[in-house]
Amino acid sequence: MENKTIARTLRLLSQLMELHNENPFKIKSIANAAFKVDKLPFAIKTKNLEEIGQVDGLGKSISAKVWELLQTGTMAELHAMLAETPEGIVEMLSIKGIGPKKILVIWKDLGIETIGELYYACNENRLIEAKGFGLKTQEEIRKLIEFKMAASGKFLFSQAELLAGKLHEDLAIWLNGISGEPLLGIAGSYRRCLEIIEEIEFVAGAENTEELYLKLPEFEPIAFERQDDGTCTATSPFGLKIILHVVKKADFYLNWFRHTGNEQHVAEVLKIAGEGPFSGEQDIYQKAGLAFVAPELREGLDEVQLAKENKLPVLIEYRDLKGALHNHSTWSDGVHTLEEMALYAKDHLQLEYFGICDHSKSAFYANGLNEQRVFGQHQEIDALNARLAPFRIFKGIESDILYDGALDYPDEILKTFDFVVASVHSILRMDEQKATARLIKAIENPYTTILGHPTGRLLLSRKGYPIDYSKVIDACAANNVVIEINANPLRLDLDWRWHRYALEKGILLSINPDAHRTEGFHDMRYGVFIGRKGGLTAKQCLNAYSLTEITNLFANRISNI
Repeated sequence: MENKTIARTLRLLSQLMELHNENPFKIKSIANAAFKVDKLPFAIKTKNLEEIGQVDGLGKSISAKVWELLQTGTMAELHAMLAETPEGIVEMLSIKGIGPKKILVIWKDLGIETIGELYYACNENRLIEAKGFGLKTQEEIRKLIEFKMAASGKFLFSQAELLAGKLHEDLAIWLNGISGEPLLGIAGSYRRCLEIIEEIEFVAGAENTEELYLKLPEFEPIAFERQDDGTCTATSPFGLKIILHVVKKADFYLNWFRHTGNEQHVAEVLKIAGEGPFSGEQDIYQKAGLAFVAPELREGLDEVQLAKENKLPVLIEYRDLKGALHNHSTWSDGVHTLEEMALYAKDHLQLEYFGICDHSKSAFYANGLNEQRVFGQHQEIDALNARLAPFRIFKGIESDILYDGALDYPDEILKTFDFVVASVHSILRMDEQKATARLIKAIENPYTTILGHPTGRLLLSRKGYPIDYSKVIDACAANNVVIEINANPLRLDLDWRWHRYALEKGILLSINPDAHRTEGFHDMRYGVFIGRKGGLTAKQCLNAYSLTEITNLFANRISNI
Protein backbone atom coordinates (compact mmCIF):
# COMPACT_ATOMS: atom_id res chain seq x y z
CA MET A 1 0.00 0.00 0.00
CA GLU A 2 1.56 3.28 -1.15
CA ASN A 3 1.76 6.49 0.88
CA LYS A 4 -0.80 8.25 -1.30
CA THR A 5 -3.34 5.46 -0.71
CA ILE A 6 -2.80 5.66 3.04
CA ALA A 7 -3.10 9.46 2.93
CA ARG A 8 -6.33 9.27 0.91
CA THR A 9 -7.78 6.79 3.40
CA LEU A 10 -6.94 9.02 6.36
CA ARG A 11 -8.37 12.02 4.52
CA LEU A 12 -11.61 10.14 3.86
CA LEU A 13 -11.83 9.19 7.54
CA SER A 14 -11.42 12.83 8.59
CA GLN A 15 -14.13 13.90 6.12
CA LEU A 16 -16.54 11.25 7.35
CA MET A 17 -15.84 12.22 10.95
CA GLU A 18 -16.68 15.83 10.11
CA LEU A 19 -19.81 14.65 8.34
CA HIS A 20 -20.85 12.79 11.49
CA ASN A 21 -19.98 15.67 13.87
CA GLU A 22 -17.08 13.93 15.61
CA ASN A 23 -14.57 15.71 17.88
CA PRO A 24 -13.07 18.66 15.89
CA PHE A 25 -9.63 18.18 17.47
CA LYS A 26 -9.56 14.53 16.43
CA ILE A 27 -10.70 15.45 12.90
CA LYS A 28 -7.92 18.01 12.54
CA SER A 29 -5.31 15.54 13.83
CA ILE A 30 -6.27 12.91 11.27
CA ALA A 31 -6.45 15.46 8.44
CA ASN A 32 -2.97 16.72 9.36
CA ALA A 33 -1.70 13.13 9.50
CA ALA A 34 -3.01 12.54 5.98
CA PHE A 35 -1.02 15.55 4.77
CA LYS A 36 2.12 14.39 6.60
CA VAL A 37 1.95 10.84 5.20
CA ASP A 38 1.52 12.15 1.65
CA LYS A 39 4.71 14.20 1.98
CA LEU A 40 6.91 11.51 3.54
CA PRO A 41 10.17 10.87 1.60
CA PHE A 42 10.02 7.12 2.37
CA ALA A 43 7.44 4.32 1.98
CA ILE A 44 5.63 3.98 5.30
CA LYS A 45 4.79 0.35 4.50
CA THR A 46 8.45 -0.51 5.11
CA LYS A 47 8.21 0.54 8.78
CA ASN A 48 7.01 -1.37 11.84
CA LEU A 49 4.40 -0.09 14.30
CA GLU A 50 6.94 1.47 16.63
CA GLU A 51 8.68 3.31 13.78
CA ILE A 52 5.36 4.56 12.38
CA GLY A 53 4.52 5.95 15.82
CA GLN A 54 7.70 8.02 15.70
CA VAL A 55 6.69 9.77 12.45
CA ASP A 56 6.02 13.44 13.10
CA GLY A 57 2.27 14.15 13.25
CA LEU A 58 1.06 10.58 13.70
CA GLY A 59 1.38 9.60 17.36
CA LYS A 60 0.15 6.46 19.09
CA SER A 61 -3.54 6.56 18.11
CA ILE A 62 -3.15 7.44 14.43
CA SER A 63 -0.11 5.20 13.93
CA ALA A 64 -2.25 2.31 15.21
CA LYS A 65 -4.85 3.12 12.54
CA VAL A 66 -2.16 3.22 9.85
CA TRP A 67 -0.76 -0.11 11.07
CA GLU A 68 -4.26 -1.63 11.03
CA LEU A 69 -4.71 -0.37 7.47
CA LEU A 70 -1.41 -1.88 6.36
CA GLN A 71 -2.15 -5.22 8.00
CA THR A 72 -5.84 -5.62 7.08
CA GLY A 73 -6.43 -3.27 4.15
CA THR A 74 -9.02 -1.29 6.10
CA MET A 75 -9.75 0.42 9.42
CA ALA A 76 -12.57 -0.64 11.71
CA GLU A 77 -13.52 2.98 12.46
CA LEU A 78 -13.63 3.86 8.77
CA HIS A 79 -15.63 0.71 7.98
CA ALA A 80 -18.19 1.60 10.66
CA MET A 81 -18.61 5.15 9.36
CA LEU A 82 -18.94 4.00 5.77
CA ALA A 83 -21.71 1.63 6.90
CA GLU A 84 -23.59 4.62 8.35
CA THR A 85 -23.14 6.78 5.25
CA PRO A 86 -25.04 6.38 1.96
CA GLU A 87 -22.75 5.49 -0.97
CA GLY A 88 -23.87 8.58 -2.87
CA ILE A 89 -22.83 10.83 0.02
CA VAL A 90 -19.38 9.20 0.12
CA GLU A 91 -19.12 9.77 -3.64
CA MET A 92 -19.93 13.46 -3.13
CA LEU A 93 -16.88 13.75 -0.88
CA SER A 94 -14.72 12.98 -3.93
CA ILE A 95 -15.98 16.10 -5.73
CA LYS A 96 -13.43 18.85 -5.16
CA GLY A 97 -15.18 22.02 -4.10
CA ILE A 98 -17.97 20.45 -2.02
CA GLY A 99 -16.78 20.03 1.55
CA PRO A 100 -18.32 17.95 4.37
CA LYS A 101 -20.21 20.94 5.82
CA LYS A 102 -22.11 21.56 2.59
CA ILE A 103 -22.67 17.84 2.03
CA LEU A 104 -24.14 17.54 5.52
CA VAL A 105 -26.74 20.19 4.65
CA ILE A 106 -27.45 18.51 1.30
CA TRP A 107 -27.92 15.16 3.02
CA LYS A 108 -29.75 16.05 6.23
CA ASP A 109 -31.68 19.20 5.29
CA LEU A 110 -32.53 18.46 1.66
CA GLY A 111 -32.67 14.66 1.89
CA ILE A 112 -30.43 14.22 -1.16
CA GLU A 113 -28.32 11.06 -1.13
CA THR A 114 -26.93 10.66 -4.67
CA ILE A 115 -25.02 12.85 -7.11
CA GLY A 116 -27.80 12.35 -9.66
CA GLU A 117 -30.35 13.73 -7.21
CA LEU A 118 -28.04 16.63 -6.42
CA TYR A 119 -27.63 17.49 -10.08
CA TYR A 120 -31.38 17.39 -10.57
CA ALA A 121 -31.84 19.64 -7.52
CA CYS A 122 -29.37 22.16 -8.98
CA ASN A 123 -31.30 22.27 -12.24
CA GLU A 124 -34.49 22.74 -10.26
CA ASN A 125 -33.05 25.59 -8.16
CA ARG A 126 -33.62 23.64 -4.97
CA LEU A 127 -30.23 24.30 -3.43
CA ILE A 128 -30.79 28.03 -3.06
CA GLU A 129 -33.39 27.21 -0.41
CA ALA A 130 -30.83 25.58 1.88
CA LYS A 131 -28.90 27.36 4.61
CA GLY A 132 -25.51 28.61 3.43
CA PHE A 133 -26.32 28.15 -0.25
CA GLY A 134 -27.12 30.70 -2.90
CA LEU A 135 -27.52 30.92 -6.66
CA LYS A 136 -23.77 31.25 -7.20
CA THR A 137 -22.94 28.25 -5.00
CA GLN A 138 -25.63 26.19 -6.71
CA GLU A 139 -24.18 27.00 -10.14
CA GLU A 140 -20.67 26.09 -8.99
CA ILE A 141 -21.88 22.72 -7.68
CA ARG A 142 -23.75 22.04 -10.91
CA LYS A 143 -20.58 22.69 -12.94
CA LEU A 144 -18.50 20.49 -10.62
CA ILE A 145 -20.94 17.62 -11.10
CA GLU A 146 -20.97 18.07 -14.88
CA PHE A 147 -17.18 17.96 -14.88
CA LYS A 148 -17.16 14.78 -12.79
CA MET A 149 -19.77 13.18 -15.06
CA ALA A 150 -17.70 14.08 -18.13
CA ALA A 151 -14.62 12.55 -16.51
CA SER A 152 -16.30 9.22 -15.82
CA GLY A 153 -14.37 6.40 -17.44
CA LYS A 154 -11.41 8.62 -18.27
CA PHE A 155 -7.88 8.26 -16.95
CA LEU A 156 -4.64 10.20 -17.02
CA PHE A 157 -1.99 8.87 -19.39
CA SER A 158 0.24 8.26 -16.39
CA GLN A 159 -2.48 6.18 -14.73
CA ALA A 160 -2.83 4.01 -17.82
CA GLU A 161 0.91 3.68 -18.43
CA LEU A 162 1.74 0.93 -15.95
CA LEU A 163 -1.24 -1.17 -16.98
CA ALA A 164 -0.50 -0.74 -20.69
CA GLY A 165 3.14 -1.71 -20.28
CA LYS A 166 2.41 -4.74 -18.09
CA LEU A 167 -0.41 -5.98 -20.35
CA HIS A 168 1.78 -5.60 -23.43
CA GLU A 169 4.50 -7.64 -21.72
CA ASP A 170 2.06 -10.33 -20.56
CA LEU A 171 0.36 -10.57 -23.96
CA ALA A 172 3.71 -10.85 -25.74
CA ILE A 173 4.75 -13.75 -23.49
CA TRP A 174 1.37 -15.45 -23.91
CA LEU A 175 1.48 -15.05 -27.70
CA ASN A 176 4.73 -17.03 -27.77
CA GLY A 177 2.54 -20.09 -27.26
CA ILE A 178 0.57 -19.38 -30.43
CA SER A 179 1.88 -20.88 -33.67
CA GLY A 180 3.33 -18.77 -36.45
CA GLU A 181 5.15 -16.10 -34.36
CA PRO A 182 2.27 -13.63 -33.87
CA LEU A 183 2.84 -9.86 -33.95
CA LEU A 184 1.64 -7.45 -31.24
CA GLY A 185 1.41 -3.68 -30.91
CA ILE A 186 -0.17 -1.04 -28.67
CA ALA A 187 -2.43 1.27 -30.65
CA GLY A 188 -5.10 3.94 -30.18
CA SER A 189 -4.96 7.14 -28.18
CA TYR A 190 -2.43 5.62 -25.80
CA ARG A 191 0.11 5.13 -28.57
CA ARG A 192 -0.55 8.72 -29.67
CA CYS A 193 0.25 9.83 -26.08
CA LEU A 194 -2.98 11.71 -25.49
CA GLU A 195 -3.17 13.18 -22.00
CA ILE A 196 -6.54 11.51 -21.26
CA ILE A 197 -7.08 7.83 -22.01
CA GLU A 198 -10.51 6.16 -22.24
CA GLU A 199 -9.34 2.78 -23.52
CA ILE A 200 -6.14 0.90 -24.31
CA GLU A 201 -6.06 -0.84 -27.69
CA PHE A 202 -3.83 -3.73 -28.76
CA VAL A 203 -3.50 -5.31 -32.18
CA ALA A 204 -2.46 -8.97 -32.44
CA GLY A 205 -1.66 -10.54 -35.80
CA ALA A 206 -1.74 -14.35 -36.05
CA GLU A 207 -1.41 -16.90 -38.86
CA ASN A 208 -4.39 -18.75 -37.39
CA THR A 209 -6.74 -16.27 -35.70
CA GLU A 210 -9.12 -19.05 -34.56
CA GLU A 211 -6.30 -20.65 -32.58
CA LEU A 212 -5.74 -17.32 -30.83
CA TYR A 213 -9.46 -16.94 -30.07
CA LEU A 214 -9.65 -20.48 -28.69
CA LYS A 215 -6.67 -20.01 -26.38
CA LEU A 216 -7.55 -16.47 -25.24
CA PRO A 217 -9.57 -17.68 -22.20
CA GLU A 218 -6.27 -19.11 -20.91
CA PHE A 219 -4.82 -15.60 -20.65
CA GLU A 220 -4.89 -15.09 -16.89
CA PRO A 221 -4.03 -11.42 -16.18
CA ILE A 222 -7.38 -10.20 -17.54
CA ALA A 223 -10.57 -11.81 -18.88
CA PHE A 224 -11.33 -10.95 -22.51
CA GLU A 225 -14.73 -11.46 -24.13
CA ARG A 226 -15.03 -11.94 -27.89
CA GLN A 227 -17.44 -9.51 -29.53
CA ASP A 228 -19.52 -9.94 -32.70
CA ASP A 229 -17.10 -7.80 -34.74
CA GLY A 230 -14.16 -10.03 -33.80
CA THR A 231 -12.58 -7.71 -31.26
CA CYS A 232 -12.02 -8.88 -27.70
CA THR A 233 -12.77 -6.56 -24.81
CA ALA A 234 -12.04 -6.49 -21.10
CA THR A 235 -12.10 -4.05 -18.20
CA SER A 236 -9.19 -3.48 -15.85
CA PRO A 237 -9.77 -3.73 -12.09
CA PHE A 238 -9.97 0.06 -11.84
CA GLY A 239 -12.35 0.48 -14.77
CA LEU A 240 -10.20 1.15 -17.84
CA LYS A 241 -11.50 -0.50 -21.01
CA ILE A 242 -9.10 -2.82 -22.88
CA ILE A 243 -9.61 -3.72 -26.56
CA LEU A 244 -7.71 -6.45 -28.41
CA HIS A 245 -8.03 -6.44 -32.20
CA VAL A 246 -7.28 -9.90 -33.61
CA VAL A 247 -6.22 -9.85 -37.28
CA LYS A 248 -4.46 -11.98 -39.86
CA LYS A 249 -0.71 -11.66 -39.57
CA ALA A 250 -0.45 -10.54 -43.22
CA ASP A 251 -2.71 -7.58 -42.39
CA PHE A 252 -1.07 -6.68 -39.08
CA TYR A 253 0.70 -3.48 -40.10
CA LEU A 254 -2.31 -2.13 -41.97
CA ASN A 255 -4.52 -2.72 -38.92
CA TRP A 256 -1.92 -1.43 -36.46
CA PHE A 257 -1.80 1.76 -38.53
CA ARG A 258 -5.60 1.94 -38.76
CA HIS A 259 -6.11 1.56 -35.04
CA THR A 260 -3.37 4.04 -34.09
CA GLY A 261 -4.06 7.22 -36.01
CA ASN A 262 -6.82 9.78 -35.89
CA GLU A 263 -9.54 8.78 -38.37
CA GLN A 264 -8.75 11.69 -40.69
CA HIS A 265 -5.02 10.91 -40.71
CA VAL A 266 -5.62 7.25 -41.54
CA ALA A 267 -8.03 8.10 -44.34
CA GLU A 268 -5.67 10.65 -45.92
CA VAL A 269 -2.67 8.32 -45.95
CA LEU A 270 -4.47 5.17 -47.11
CA LYS A 271 -6.16 7.11 -49.92
CA ILE A 272 -2.68 7.45 -51.40
CA ALA A 273 -0.97 4.28 -50.17
CA GLY A 274 -3.79 1.82 -50.89
CA GLU A 275 -4.63 -1.23 -48.79
CA GLY A 276 -1.34 -3.11 -48.86
CA PRO A 277 -0.03 -5.62 -48.07
CA PHE A 278 2.61 -3.71 -46.12
CA SER A 279 5.83 -4.91 -44.54
CA GLY A 280 5.72 -2.24 -41.82
CA GLU A 281 4.40 1.22 -41.03
CA GLN A 282 7.41 2.76 -42.76
CA ASP A 283 6.30 0.90 -45.88
CA ILE A 284 2.81 2.47 -45.68
CA TYR A 285 4.21 6.02 -45.68
CA GLN A 286 6.82 5.16 -48.32
CA LYS A 287 4.15 3.84 -50.71
CA ALA A 288 2.15 7.02 -50.07
CA GLY A 289 5.22 9.10 -50.98
CA LEU A 290 5.34 10.54 -47.45
CA ALA A 291 7.95 10.94 -44.75
CA PHE A 292 7.24 8.74 -41.73
CA VAL A 293 4.87 10.41 -39.28
CA ALA A 294 5.47 9.62 -35.60
CA PRO A 295 2.39 8.20 -33.83
CA GLU A 296 2.12 11.27 -31.56
CA LEU A 297 1.52 13.52 -34.58
CA ARG A 298 -1.20 11.43 -36.24
CA GLU A 299 -4.06 13.73 -35.24
CA GLY A 300 -5.47 14.80 -38.60
CA LEU A 301 -4.03 18.31 -38.50
CA ASP A 302 -1.48 19.34 -41.16
CA GLU A 303 1.00 16.50 -40.56
CA VAL A 304 0.23 14.77 -43.89
CA GLN A 305 0.95 17.94 -45.85
CA LEU A 306 4.17 18.45 -43.89
CA ALA A 307 5.10 14.82 -44.63
CA LYS A 308 4.52 15.44 -48.36
CA GLU A 309 6.84 18.45 -48.22
CA ASN A 310 9.36 16.62 -45.99
CA LYS A 311 8.96 19.40 -43.39
CA LEU A 312 8.00 17.35 -40.34
CA PRO A 313 9.80 18.48 -37.17
CA VAL A 314 12.53 16.30 -35.67
CA LEU A 315 10.69 15.69 -32.42
CA ILE A 316 12.36 16.17 -29.08
CA GLU A 317 13.46 13.09 -27.13
CA TYR A 318 14.01 12.66 -23.41
CA ARG A 319 17.76 12.32 -23.93
CA ASP A 320 17.81 15.87 -25.38
CA LEU A 321 17.05 17.40 -21.97
CA LYS A 322 20.11 18.95 -20.32
CA GLY A 323 18.51 20.35 -17.18
CA ALA A 324 15.39 20.62 -15.05
CA LEU A 325 13.86 24.01 -14.28
CA HIS A 326 10.97 24.80 -11.90
CA ASN A 327 11.50 22.57 -8.90
CA HIS A 328 10.76 22.94 -5.17
CA SER A 329 12.61 22.06 -1.99
CA THR A 330 12.09 22.14 1.76
CA TRP A 331 12.65 25.88 1.57
CA SER A 332 8.94 26.01 0.64
CA ASP A 333 6.65 22.99 0.21
CA GLY A 334 9.04 20.38 -1.18
CA VAL A 335 9.86 17.04 0.45
CA HIS A 336 13.62 17.00 -0.18
CA THR A 337 16.28 19.57 0.62
CA LEU A 338 17.85 21.82 -1.98
CA GLU A 339 21.06 19.79 -1.82
CA GLU A 340 19.19 16.48 -2.18
CA MET A 341 17.30 17.76 -5.22
CA ALA A 342 20.47 19.09 -6.83
CA LEU A 343 22.48 15.92 -6.21
CA TYR A 344 19.69 13.77 -7.64
CA ALA A 345 19.63 15.89 -10.79
CA LYS A 346 23.41 15.78 -11.06
CA ASP A 347 24.28 12.23 -10.08
CA HIS A 348 21.18 10.16 -10.80
CA LEU A 349 19.85 11.97 -13.88
CA GLN A 350 23.25 13.15 -15.18
CA LEU A 351 21.87 16.63 -15.89
CA GLU A 352 24.07 19.69 -16.38
CA TYR A 353 21.98 22.10 -14.33
CA PHE A 354 19.03 22.43 -12.00
CA GLY A 355 16.68 25.37 -11.42
CA ILE A 356 15.16 25.88 -7.98
CA CYS A 357 11.81 27.70 -7.97
CA ASP A 358 10.40 27.63 -4.47
CA HIS A 359 7.18 29.51 -3.81
CA SER A 360 7.10 33.25 -3.24
CA LYS A 361 5.90 35.02 -0.10
CA SER A 362 2.17 35.26 -0.95
CA ALA A 363 1.99 31.46 -1.03
CA PHE A 364 1.86 31.31 2.79
CA TYR A 365 0.05 27.97 2.51
CA ALA A 366 3.19 26.60 0.80
CA ASN A 367 5.72 28.18 3.19
CA GLY A 368 6.61 30.79 0.57
CA LEU A 369 9.90 32.69 0.89
CA ASN A 370 9.97 36.20 2.28
CA GLU A 371 12.83 38.52 1.30
CA GLN A 372 15.08 37.41 4.17
CA ARG A 373 14.65 33.73 3.33
CA VAL A 374 15.35 34.42 -0.35
CA PHE A 375 18.72 35.83 0.72
CA GLY A 376 19.36 32.77 2.88
CA GLN A 377 18.55 30.37 0.05
CA HIS A 378 20.85 32.26 -2.32
CA GLN A 379 23.70 31.87 0.14
CA GLU A 380 23.14 28.10 0.21
CA ILE A 381 23.02 27.99 -3.60
CA ASP A 382 26.34 29.86 -3.86
CA ALA A 383 27.98 27.39 -1.48
CA LEU A 384 26.57 24.37 -3.35
CA ASN A 385 27.60 25.76 -6.72
CA ALA A 386 31.16 26.19 -5.50
CA ARG A 387 31.19 22.55 -4.38
CA LEU A 388 29.28 20.92 -7.28
CA ALA A 389 30.85 22.78 -10.24
CA PRO A 390 30.65 22.47 -13.18
CA PHE A 391 27.08 21.43 -12.34
CA ARG A 392 25.06 24.58 -11.69
CA ILE A 393 22.03 25.46 -9.58
CA PHE A 394 20.18 28.44 -11.05
CA LYS A 395 18.50 30.82 -8.61
CA GLY A 396 14.84 30.85 -9.56
CA ILE A 397 11.52 31.58 -7.91
CA GLU A 398 7.92 30.66 -8.68
CA SER A 399 6.52 34.13 -8.18
CA ASP A 400 2.79 34.31 -7.63
CA ILE A 401 0.90 36.41 -10.15
CA LEU A 402 -1.26 38.55 -7.92
CA TYR A 403 -4.88 39.46 -8.67
CA ASP A 404 -3.87 42.61 -10.58
CA GLY A 405 -1.14 40.83 -12.59
CA ALA A 406 1.77 42.13 -10.51
CA LEU A 407 4.54 39.75 -9.41
CA ASP A 408 5.02 38.88 -5.77
CA TYR A 409 8.23 40.84 -5.08
CA PRO A 410 9.57 44.34 -5.76
CA ASP A 411 12.10 44.77 -8.57
CA GLU A 412 15.08 44.89 -6.19
CA ILE A 413 14.31 41.30 -5.15
CA LEU A 414 13.29 40.03 -8.61
CA LYS A 415 16.63 41.15 -10.08
CA THR A 416 18.53 38.83 -7.70
CA PHE A 417 17.18 35.73 -9.46
CA ASP A 418 18.66 34.08 -12.53
CA PHE A 419 15.15 33.43 -13.81
CA VAL A 420 11.54 33.90 -12.67
CA VAL A 421 8.63 31.54 -13.28
CA ALA A 422 5.40 33.55 -12.98
CA SER A 423 2.34 31.48 -12.05
CA VAL A 424 -1.23 31.93 -10.86
CA HIS A 425 -2.13 29.97 -7.73
CA SER A 426 -5.03 31.86 -6.15
CA ILE A 427 -8.26 33.63 -7.14
CA LEU A 428 -8.81 31.29 -10.07
CA ARG A 429 -12.44 32.24 -10.63
CA MET A 430 -12.48 35.09 -13.10
CA ASP A 431 -13.81 35.60 -16.61
CA GLU A 432 -11.70 35.21 -19.73
CA GLN A 433 -11.08 38.92 -20.18
CA LYS A 434 -9.81 39.43 -16.62
CA ALA A 435 -7.78 36.19 -16.58
CA THR A 436 -6.15 37.10 -19.89
CA ALA A 437 -5.35 40.66 -18.81
CA ARG A 438 -3.89 39.36 -15.55
CA LEU A 439 -1.50 37.01 -17.37
CA ILE A 440 -0.51 39.59 -19.96
CA LYS A 441 0.44 42.12 -17.27
CA ALA A 442 2.65 39.48 -15.62
CA ILE A 443 4.18 38.57 -19.00
CA GLU A 444 5.03 42.21 -19.62
CA ASN A 445 6.99 42.40 -16.37
CA PRO A 446 10.64 42.53 -17.55
CA TYR A 447 11.68 40.03 -14.88
CA THR A 448 9.28 37.29 -16.01
CA THR A 449 11.31 34.59 -17.75
CA ILE A 450 8.80 31.72 -17.92
CA LEU A 451 5.00 31.69 -17.76
CA GLY A 452 4.17 28.76 -15.47
CA HIS A 453 1.23 26.35 -16.02
CA PRO A 454 -0.69 28.98 -18.05
CA THR A 455 -4.26 27.91 -17.23
CA GLY A 456 -3.82 26.28 -13.80
CA ARG A 457 -5.78 23.26 -15.00
CA LEU A 458 -5.83 19.93 -13.16
CA LEU A 459 -6.83 17.22 -15.60
CA LEU A 460 -10.09 15.43 -14.77
CA SER A 461 -10.68 17.63 -11.73
CA ARG A 462 -10.31 21.31 -12.62
CA LYS A 463 -10.65 22.93 -16.03
CA GLY A 464 -8.46 25.86 -15.17
CA TYR A 465 -9.23 29.53 -15.67
CA PRO A 466 -10.39 30.60 -19.13
CA ILE A 467 -7.88 32.56 -21.20
CA ASP A 468 -7.59 33.88 -24.74
CA TYR A 469 -4.74 31.60 -25.78
CA SER A 470 -3.81 33.61 -28.86
CA LYS A 471 -3.48 36.88 -26.93
CA VAL A 472 -1.44 35.28 -24.15
CA ILE A 473 0.90 33.53 -26.60
CA ASP A 474 1.27 36.70 -28.66
CA ALA A 475 2.20 38.60 -25.50
CA CYS A 476 4.87 35.98 -24.68
CA ALA A 477 6.28 36.35 -28.19
CA ALA A 478 6.36 40.15 -27.91
CA ASN A 479 8.10 40.03 -24.52
CA ASN A 480 10.45 37.11 -25.20
CA VAL A 481 8.85 35.04 -22.42
CA VAL A 482 9.20 31.25 -22.41
CA ILE A 483 6.04 29.18 -21.91
CA GLU A 484 6.09 26.22 -19.58
CA ILE A 485 4.94 22.73 -20.43
CA ASN A 486 4.25 21.71 -16.85
CA ALA A 487 5.15 18.03 -16.99
CA ASN A 488 3.17 16.99 -13.93
CA PRO A 489 0.75 14.43 -15.45
CA LEU A 490 -2.13 16.16 -13.67
CA ARG A 491 -1.38 19.40 -15.50
CA LEU A 492 0.42 19.04 -18.89
CA ASP A 493 -0.22 22.73 -19.25
CA LEU A 494 0.32 24.44 -21.82
CA ASP A 495 -2.13 22.23 -23.74
CA TRP A 496 -0.37 20.52 -26.68
CA ARG A 497 -3.01 21.84 -29.08
CA TRP A 498 -1.47 25.31 -28.67
CA HIS A 499 2.19 24.30 -28.86
CA ARG A 500 2.42 24.70 -32.60
CA TYR A 501 0.98 28.21 -32.53
CA ALA A 502 3.53 29.20 -29.89
CA LEU A 503 6.39 27.61 -31.82
CA GLU A 504 5.36 29.37 -35.01
CA LYS A 505 5.62 32.64 -33.07
CA GLY A 506 9.23 31.81 -32.23
CA ILE A 507 8.55 31.13 -28.55
CA LEU A 508 10.67 28.70 -26.56
CA LEU A 509 8.84 26.07 -24.50
CA SER A 510 10.30 24.60 -21.32
CA ILE A 511 9.53 21.08 -20.11
CA ASN A 512 9.36 21.67 -16.36
CA PRO A 513 8.72 18.87 -13.87
CA ASP A 514 7.43 21.15 -11.07
CA ALA A 515 9.07 18.52 -8.86
CA HIS A 516 8.39 18.69 -5.12
CA ARG A 517 10.52 15.60 -4.43
CA THR A 518 13.29 13.78 -6.26
CA GLU A 519 10.87 11.30 -7.87
CA GLY A 520 9.07 14.25 -9.47
CA PHE A 521 11.96 14.84 -11.89
CA HIS A 522 10.80 11.76 -13.80
CA ASP A 523 7.58 13.55 -14.78
CA MET A 524 9.65 15.24 -17.49
CA ARG A 525 8.97 12.08 -19.53
CA TYR A 526 5.30 13.06 -19.71
CA GLY A 527 6.30 16.57 -20.69
CA VAL A 528 8.39 15.14 -23.52
CA PHE A 529 5.47 12.99 -24.71
CA ILE A 530 3.11 15.97 -24.77
CA GLY A 531 5.77 18.24 -26.29
CA ARG A 532 6.20 15.75 -29.13
CA LYS A 533 2.44 15.86 -29.73
CA GLY A 534 2.74 19.61 -30.15
CA GLY A 535 5.64 19.29 -32.61
CA LEU A 536 8.37 20.43 -30.20
CA THR A 537 12.00 20.07 -31.28
CA ALA A 538 15.10 20.16 -29.07
CA LYS A 539 16.12 23.54 -30.53
CA GLN A 540 12.80 25.04 -29.38
CA CYS A 541 13.01 23.67 -25.82
CA LEU A 542 14.70 25.85 -23.19
CA ASN A 543 15.92 23.03 -20.96
CA ALA A 544 17.43 21.21 -23.94
CA TYR A 545 19.94 24.06 -24.05
CA SER A 546 23.44 23.24 -22.82
CA LEU A 547 24.68 24.78 -19.57
CA THR A 548 26.67 27.37 -21.52
CA GLU A 549 23.74 28.26 -23.75
CA ILE A 550 21.20 28.67 -20.96
CA THR A 551 23.69 30.58 -18.76
CA ASN A 552 24.20 33.06 -21.60
CA LEU A 553 20.46 33.31 -22.23
CA PHE A 554 19.69 34.14 -18.59
CA ALA A 555 22.61 36.60 -18.36
CA ASN A 556 21.67 38.41 -21.57
CA ARG A 557 18.08 38.73 -20.46
CA ILE A 558 19.03 40.28 -17.12
CA SER A 559 21.55 42.66 -18.75
CA ASN A 560 18.86 43.92 -21.14
CA ILE A 561 16.41 44.94 -18.37
